Parts: sequence; structure tokens; C-alpha cells
Amino acid sequence: MAESFFEYGEEEIRYLKAKDKRLGKVIDRLGYIRRRTDSDLFTAVVHHIVGQQISTRAQQTIWNRMNEELGSVTAETLLSAGRDRVKSFGMTYRKADYILDFSRQVESKAFEGEAVANLDDREAIRALMALKGIGRWTAEMILLFCLKRKDILSYGDLGIIRGLRMLYRHREVDRVRFERYRKRFSPYGSVAALYLWAISGGAIPELTDPLAGKASR
Repeated sequence: MAESFFEYGEEEIRYLKAKDKRLGKVIDRLGYIRRRTDSDLFTAVVHHIVGQQISTRAQQTIWNRMNEELGSVTAETLLSAGRDRVKSFGMTYRKADYILDFSRQVESKAFEGEAVANLDDREAIRALMALKGIGRWTAEMILLFCLKRKDILSYGDLGIIRGLRMLYRHREVDRVRFERYRKRFSPYGSVAALYLWAISGGAIPELTDPLAGKASR
């Protein structure tokens, strides 16, 4: 399967640079950011459930094991495997139950990925949050990294909050302050998020966290 990446271009870059000079300097310095996406909504949901509250490395280990043993991760192969075998891939029974419940909804067509993909952002998030084990942050990440929605900036993402602190030198980013940035970056919040994650990860060494050494938000 060909690799898929989050797509943006000059229109989004020009808009963000015009809206925010600090972010514009970061964009100029870092250039185009390539982030892989998962074009299949079913596997995206399962992958995100697997990854909750564990490291990225552990998530990838479990995911690789699932693909190797099942051949492909589908509603059919998961339901055929059953609860104990799904759990044995390296997850809790709770996560296995969430994944199997989702698989049953897909098999019965109670959840139809194509229909959800055609919803607007708010309705798509609501539909995903109706699934067991999917909270707002997970739903927002699925919209960004699977459905490739352009205006997702998540208040629940610690990396984004840290990136905002680092770029704008805030000791705290509360909901009110966050909303000001969200509105400023809209309708390209997802693109802004890519750069905020990069900042949070240390892509610009001189930008430090004002809360370094202290408890985060």
C-alpha cells in the first residue's frame, strides 16, 4: 500500500504566515513537514485504541504483531480471532473489548466509515465519540491523521499546548487563550498543529518550555 501523507501547500502556508509572524518564522525555518496518515478509517480507529496510554514504540510492536498474525486487521479477522486472542497481542481486555465492539458495529453497518467521512468536523467527531473507547482527543486525531481534515487543533493534546507555551512564551495556556489561537489559525489549524508538535519536540532548540522543570498544564 502506498504511503499517505497529510497534504497542505502554499495557500495554507501563506495564510498562517499572514496571520501570525512568530509561526511564520517557524514555517520558514522548518519548511514543509511530512506526516504520515492512515487512509483507512477502520484501521485508524483500531490503531488509536491500541495506542492509548502506551508508548509509540509499544503501540507499533502490538500493531505489527496483529498484522503478522491476522494477515490484515479487519472487522472480520478481529471477530474471528475473539477476545482472548486479541488481548494476547499485548493489550488489556478493555481495549480488546473496545476493538471487538467497534468491529461488530462495522460488520452490522451500525457504523459506516464512508458516511462518517462525509460528515462535517463536528458531526464526525460526535460519531467517533459514540464508539466505546474513543474520546474527543482520539476522535480529533483520527480526523487529522486519517480523514485529513484541515482545521483540527486539539486542546486535549499536551504537545500542542506545550508548543504554544514555547512559541509564545506562556506559562499557562487555558481554554480562553487556546481559543484565541484556534480562531487565528482557522481554517488551517491542522497545519499549525504540525509546526506546534515540531516545536514541542525540540525542532528549534532555542525555544524552551517556560514550564521546564515544573509541572505541566
